[in-house]
Amino acid sequence: MNTLRTHRPSSGRVAASLAAGLLAAGMIALPAQQAKAAGDVVKVTGSQGDWQLSVNGSPYEIKGLTWGPSIADADKYMPDLQSMGVNTIRTWGTDATSKPLFDSAAAHGIKVIAGFWLQPGGGPGSGGCVNYVTDTAYKNQMLEEFPKWVQTYKDNPGVLMWDVGNESVLGLQNCYSGDELEKQRDAYTSFVDDIAKEIHSIDPDHPVTSTDAWVGAWPYFKKNAPDLDLYAVNAYRAVCDVKAAWEQGGYTKPYIVTETGPAGEWEVPNDANGIPDEPTDQGKADGYTKAWGCITGHKGVALGATMFHYGTENDFGGIWFNLRPADLKRLSYYAVKKAYGGDTSHDNTPPVISAMSIDGDASMVPAGGDLTLTTKVTDPDGDALSYQVLGNSMYVDKGKDLTPLQSTDEGSGHFKVTAPDKTGAWKIYLKVTDGNGNMGIESRSVRVVAPPVDGTDIALGKTATASSYQTGGGDCPCTAAGAVDGNSQTRWASDWSDPQWLQVDLGSIQSFRHIQLNWETSYAKAYTIQTSDDGTNWQTIHQVTDGNGGIDDFDVNGSGRYVRINGTARGTAYGYSLYEFGIYN
Repeated sequence: MNTLRTHRPSSGRVAASLAAGLLAAGMIALPAQQAKAAGDVVKVTGSQGDWQLSVNGSPYEIKGLTWGPSIADADKYMPDLQSMGVNTIRTWGTDATSKPLFDSAAAHGIKVIAGFWLQPGGGPGSGGCVNYVTDTAYKNQMLEEFPKWVQTYKDNPGVLMWDVGNESVLGLQNCYSGDELEKQRDAYTSFVDDIAKEIHSIDPDHPVTSTDAWVGAWPYFKKNAPDLDLYAVNAYRAVCDVKAAWEQGGYTKPYIVTETGPAGEWEVPNDANGIPDEPTDQGKADGYTKAWGCITGHKGVALGATMFHYGTENDFGGIWFNLRPADLKRLSYYAVKKAYGGDTSHDNTPPVISAMSIDGDASMVPAGGDLTLTTKVTDPDGDALSYQVLGNSMYVDKGKDLTPLQSTDEGSGHFKVTAPDKTGAWKIYLKVTDGNGNMGIESRSVRVVAPPVDGTDIALGKTATASSYQTGGGDCPCTAAGAVDGNSQTRWASDWSDPQWLQVDLGSIQSFRHIQLNWETSYAKAYTIQTSDDGTNWQTIHQVTDGNGGIDDFDVNGSGRYVRINGTARGTAYGYSLYEFGIYN
């Protein structure tokens, strides 16, 4: 395997959107004698229920964060981590690019839980299926790859321990089910044990662990991986239940928490628009504080944590979890700093959004229309504040970016905002910055719908035909009828080629004056609206050459029994797709 991950990859969990690319860097190995002199001895010591981690004989409690920035920025961010009281970072992959990160961490008194990635990592929604019962080629490749990097870095003072795999016991359910799933999980955890043995033979001075999601993997590790020195678990809202699960499971090894923090997208109830209800900034800060309290409360067994996530991405996932999105510090950053014993006495802290609502019916916001945000914002330091309203289409088209929306500050906490043009459930964010490197941000959802049109939709429920339609996949079959049924959740979707058409038989020759097209993500860049009295001879009454999707609303002067949209140039690599084709008299 030529490239392993230092950052967690994106997945069906929020956590998906939070990884950055690696910087390729040349690896310079220390001479053997010099390297040995620099290395540390890390051990798990003690006995049942009274363990501790030690470095060169001194107790070591992991006060950590998962690492998000590029390796090239390690020297930039390590001093900040130091100031927070952080002594450990965790990665998801180790390879030829890792040396500068290990070196920078060591130079700043920080150590690294060095990850090794195994498929199918990342839990639900992740890919990369491997047959751990039969695929000896993959297993041999990893058994060659991982020990190579252990040999390379085992004497680097930045290394704390090795962590083999991430959420693969859970992730195997993407590939298998029933008895076969059980066989694969046994085979996977046995393979992890093979890797642990190999690492120990090369490096007896650093522990080996393996991370999975929640504690469902621990029985498999208990049965099949006796060579692990300790267990590791990713647990967010349920982290405070890990202690009871450990006690009830009869485990005889300590553990660390390799990811935790506030509740994730997969753990919260949906709001009225069917969107996971993201915790507030204050709720997230409280989540980190509570998680750390529960971890430290399991004395002699929980040896610390690397909480999620020291990242800077300013996207959907970054706003949910990152401590420094867009390099701005938020309440969660200061909560972790306080938990880890960093000095917060002289900190300028973020603005606080204590209330935020969308006036009116947030489930019926016309595309391109106006909505009003009502908010209450204070700043503990009395700083002058700047405001920005942003939109995100994760639940419309899986878009991760936050896009500025046109807005006007009307004073007294009221913001007039132009709604997005594309229909579906959007997240609307208010971002408040204080000019001192801090921000507060909150979100609410709106369901954007097609604007109302005066008149009657004479295409509604009529017979529709198309040049092609998608027969399966996702929410399909997506027949022509889906575009004239009055339901904005159904659609017509064509083959992935040009041209394609959709036509409606109005039953008789009728006049009409307005067309409304509600495009799905796959829209037409160029198309014509045509009419016909006989379904054979067509007249063009409207032409578009610069379409951008969303809602197309336009007046026409048309008449005919048949009305057709004829797509000549797609706006994406996919086909044409319409939620609704409205024809109004």
